[in-house]
Amino acid sequence: MNAPHLDWLNGEAFAAFGQHIMWSDMIGNSIGLVALALGWRRSVWTWPAQFLSGLILVGAYASAQLSGGVGKQLLVIAVALWGWHQWTRGTRKAQDGSIAVRFATWKERGLLLGATAVGTLAVGALFTAVPDLSWNPWPDAYIFVGTLAAMVAQARGLVEFWFAWLLVDIVGVPLAFSSGLAFSGLVYVVYLALVLWGLRDWWQRSRAAAAPQQPQPVIEGAPA
Repeated sequence: MNAPHLDWLNGEAFAAFGQHIMWSDMIGNSIGLVALALGWRRSVWTWPAQFLSGLILVGAYASAQLSGGVGKQLLVIAVALWGWHQWTRGTRKAQDGSIAVRFATWKERGLLLGATAVGTLAVGALFTAVPDLSWNPWPDAYIFVGTLAAMVAQARGLVEFWFAWLLVDIVGVPLAFSSGLAFSGLVYVVYLALVLWGLRDWWQRSRAAAAPQQPQPVIEGAPA
């Protein structure tokens, strides 16, 4: 069923430097920025924000006829629901009540890298075999699977989540601009700054949590 009252989302918000900015592109990616900032703060609200961002960006990618982008956002929606469930279980809370973060084990890194590589090859082959899914199959597949890997790592509280986003950004910026989604491209640039900031914060917190606790000195005469 169509919803005519939502048609404005795929309308033009404004034009700048020859680029036409759609409302869905602008709003969805702005919420995505908020979601990333909430992830940096280890707030569970990062997940409903990612869910809403994905929901709106489905329309943006559909209007740009980027089926791969639509598929990626549908995946974002599904993984956001799973990540929300993971973070609300309360099994990995730090002392301040936020989500505890850590570095992945070498086994986890190997699994994450292996699954990302295999997934990229599989999705890239699919996009190549079915050209209607993507006009730029391999970069689209790279971003598609890289986004999934980043969100899975985030749901598990792994510092490597930020490295995954960094690698996605490297390809996401030029692809967004070349697809006519100028606001997405600009947001990816801002993502880069947030990713570096968030990486530094999670890195320091994981190191502090892993450091051995120093025993408190015993003062003679003090009550036990």
